[in-house]
Amino acid sequence: MTRSAADAGNRPPEGVVHDLSPDCTLDDIEEGTQYVATVNGVVEYGVFVDLSEHVSGLVHESNLQGDYDVGDDLVVELVEIRENGDLGFEEVDADPDDVETVAVEHGEDVRVPDLGDRIGDTVHLEGIVVQIKQTAGPTIFSIQDGAGAVPCAAFEEAGVRAYPDIELDDTVRVTGTVETHENALQLEVDKLVRLRGEAAEEAREAIEQDLESRAEPAEVEPLIEWPAFEKLRDDLAEVARELRRSVLDSRPIRLRHHADGDGMCASLPVQLALENFIDETHEDPDAPRHLFKRLPSKAPYYEIEDVTRDLNFALEDQERHGQRLPLLFMVDNGSTEEDTPAYRAMAQYDIPILVVDHHHPDPDAVGPLVEEHVNPYLHDEDYRITTGMMCVELARMIDPSITQSLEHVPAVAGLSDRSKADAMDDYLELAAEAGYDEEDLQDIGEALDYAAHWLRYQSGENLINDVLNLDCDDEERHRELVEFLSTRAAERVESQIDDSEPHVEHERLDNGANLYRLDVENHARRFTYPAPGKTTGELHDRKVKETEEPVITIGYGPDFAVLRSDGVRLDIPNMVTELQEEIQGAGVSGGGHLVVGSIKFVKGMREPVIDALVEKMEDAELDEALRSTLLRDDE
Repeated sequence: MTRSAADAGNRPPEGVVHDLSPDCTLDDIEEGTQYVATVNGVVEYGVFVDLSEHVSGLVHESNLQGDYDVGDDLVVELVEIRENGDLGFEEVDADPDDVETVAVEHGEDVRVPDLGDRIGDTVHLEGIVVQIKQTAGPTIFSIQDGAGAVPCAAFEEAGVRAYPDIELDDTVRVTGTVETHENALQLEVDKLVRLRGEAAEEAREAIEQDLESRAEPAEVEPLIEWPAFEKLRDDLAEVARELRRSVLDSRPIRLRHHADGDGMCASLPVQLALENFIDETHEDPDAPRHLFKRLPSKAPYYEIEDVTRDLNFALEDQERHGQRLPLLFMVDNGSTEEDTPAYRAMAQYDIPILVVDHHHPDPDAVGPLVEEHVNPYLHDEDYRITTGMMCVELARMIDPSITQSLEHVPAVAGLSDRSKADAMDDYLELAAEAGYDEEDLQDIGEALDYAAHWLRYQSGENLINDVLNLDCDDEERHRELVEFLSTRAAERVESQIDDSEPHVEHERLDNGANLYRLDVENHARRFTYPAPGKTTGELHDRKVKETEEPVITIGYGPDFAVLRSDGVRLDIPNMVTELQEEIQGAGVSGGGHLVVGSIKFVKGMREPVIDALVEKMEDAELDEALRSTLLRDDE
């Protein structure tokens, strides 16, 4: 229950404890009424207490039941208002943390979106504490009321924690003045109290209803009609709901993505959508920077090195900035058993995990460790639905306003990951309508790949955005940058293939497929662009064009092999599983798609592993549907 000073004539029921707002005066109190008081001084004959900034008095030692220090709270009853205005109180046998209170206050209750119209006013805000950050000056409490979040600055003394009993996830009532700090709204706290009992339950229930409503993903029409994709839309909507709710709860999101063209086409639209949503729902202008991190992964799975780094940063941010532990969002990786050791490390801290990926999954291994797992293989589809295609639709569910800027991205993702989906025709047409022909899209994909190689573990925020022309403010810079990077990439690839091709070994397999092998360790430049996977892929594409027949290409090093196929149903994940069972002591691991993948093995077992791979390739079925020449009808 809340009432203003103007309602002072309508007293609450007898026995209810009153809690005065800081601006209450003598006009708001009366004899025989109980109040929450704070000790402001201790003397031989009793303690002085504050009911508000303007209401203070004495509890004589004869009316005290315990010993108190400055800052302690207690419940008192006003027994006397003297002619000179002095107040006399006696202690009531009640715990101030357990009693039901009613607020006596000036000002109005507001919601976070209303604060911009109330600058300079004293207001009251009920919400949930979602962050507590101690600065060199005030303590900053971020309060979420279901409609938004706002920083609330409470000052005890420089660098000292204000309201030390208030913790994360407490339901509170704040009284303060709406101000601006560094061009952002902020509530200057006069009083901050934890709600308890029925008041807390009612407030939290109302906030929870608002949060659930705001977390609902937008209902958007798909960019193209594609029945195979429709199977995934409900799963993507669940991921969108979880991501929006994380933003509303001020839970940081760490997005891990494979550092290739499809991975970046998947992660950047989601980043743009989430940062827009964070900016919309948080008054702190730094919130997008604090609540979202995009992090590339070189391996197509979540490495222990990556999870160790992520946990270290998360725990440091929790300690230093008072943040919640994050949500982990895996994009274009995260579906395989190789990810599970890292997931188990995250589980030690109850960090939720979402996965959107199109690599062949191990659902039995991954499923129990993640909150949501979106993968076309789980719906009897395959890698032709790329992660970039899925995440463009996901981003639109988070923020539909970015739709127009994303129309070319699914086509870039499809070309980057060699999708053979019939829907590529529609995506290419959509991109053409947005002003991108197929050559433009190919160049963007090459530029992304080249930039990702040199960025390594860095996200390359502005550079990658400009290459993809996503949230880029200069169209000419985008085109010049893509031309420079793609041209440089093409030159490096051409030089690499020209030098490597004389060392390529060729044989015709029993099933009629052409097998090409290249020792990329000894016959390709190392530690430069293109990397072994890219080198193998480019060599493979050249051989496909030369032969116009089914082709398998292996690029191998001391302890790894990169595989590409065209017109041959290899089922690389299944081959890896069989090798693990058949060759003991080889340490085989890896995976991928039906036609693209990589494996690792113990260095001394390379020869038997490669020989076993070739035997399986000879038994593989030729499949015209997997020919790249069938990518589009007009080829």
